[in-house]
Amino acid sequence: MNKQKIYVGNLPYRTDDQELQETFAQFGEIEEAVVIRYRKSGRSKGYGFVTFTTEDAAENALKLDGEELQGRRMFVKIAHQEETQQDEFVNEHHDS
Repeated sequence: MNKQKIYVGNLPYRTDDQELQETFAQFGEIEEAVVIRYRKSGRSKGYGFVTFTTEDAAENALKLDGEELQGRRMFVKIAHQEETQQDEFVNEHHDS
């Protein structure tokens, strides 16, 4: 399991990759921040992933679990491999 990657659920649907990154940048350097979207519509699925350069930064980011972003309480946890693999498959085949 990659302990540098967190799952962020219950995101407001208008949240984009940049806002997700800005929200979590206070905890450390970020390699990637991605809001997962539906393939056909491009609409947010309401969750995303943030990958930090260190495990410590990811652990510190868990402090935002239950905090509000645009009126919605975020669910923040260390990402499980199954979650990330499924979404990587969807994103790789986005244009098919």
